[in-house]
Amino acid sequence: MTGPDGKPVTGFAVDQTQRMHFYAIRSDLTGFQHIHPAMAADGTWSAGLASLSPGSWRMFASFTPDSGAGKGRDFVLSRTVTVPGQAAKMTLPAAAGSTQADGYTVTVKGKLMAGIAHPLTVSVFKDGKPVTDLQPYLDTYAHLTAFHEGDAAFAHLHPTTKVDGNHGGPYLSFHAELPTAGNWRLFLQFRTGGMLHTAALTLRVG
Repeated sequence: MTGPDGKPVTGFAVDQTQRMHFYAIRSDLTGFQHIHPAMAADGTWSAGLASLSPGSWRMFASFTPDSGAGKGRDFVLSRTVTVPGQAAKMTLPAAAGSTQADGYTVTVKGKLMAGIAHPLTVSVFKDGKPVTDLQPYLDTYAHLTAFHEGDAAFAHLHPTTKVDGNHGGPYLSFHAELPTAGNWRLFLQFRTGGMLHTAALTLRVG
């Protein structure tokens, strides 16, 4: 990665325990990966992605330089790549208030309007009972990202629930401000028993 002067950037601020967050999102929003690359001394980043299904994917790198002209500014850079092979046409699931992931039921409450900040509440239950043993993940109890249908615009929804040991949940609060109306695909990542879970649902923004 190079800065405005054409030289490699090697100084980055830490955001939620990481200097870079990297996302791979299928263009139809039906595939998702979130990883944390490692930087070499020359400013080159590398990380291992799990295999991607054939089709068009958008790659996002989210970071904050800790020096130079961009110091303190949050950047999100992206590009589209094509994974060769026979791409299956996938339909985005309809907007819904809850979803299932690894036996957990994740529910999202909050009526969002484009360009306006709103509180968003997420609850995590299992077998009808509230989950209260969420473990910290990236200095929070859940990491929440959103991608807009059609152009795959990216948004990171910031958590407001304070972390206090391995007993988070069942309710988590987020500060949400999505800039564009339409369908957004939300990906919530949370940890229990040392295992990371990813729940996805479609949210309609008016």
